[in-house]
Amino acid sequence: MDDVVNRIAKELSDAIAAAVAEDARVEACRERARAAGFEMKVSLEAIIGFVNRTQTAALARTTPAQQKALAPVPQQRRQFEISANDKRFLRSLRIAADETQEKEVE
Repeated sequence: MDDVVNRIAKELSDAIAAAVAEDARVEACRERARAAGFEMKVSLEAIIGFVNRTQTAALARTTPAQQKALAPVPQQRRQFEISANDKRFLRSLRIAADETQEKEVE
């Protein structure tokens, strides 16, 4: 599967690069840059995501209760103690460590 995904992603990347290189507006901008004494290099970044369609179809067939059970569990905040040295260090950075803690709304 990874070879198929990599091949498709490479083909898409090549197709996008060719489309940009052949676009008259891009070439016109490059010509204006050359006329002004600059050489222009264009670099594009694309994020391409692949989802296995069989997994998507399986999720579509699940009930809302099953989907809730499959949802990621939110991370619990860890409690920690601040020592006197920690407080002294934070004060040296002008950070107040003795403030009352407010409950965060999630």
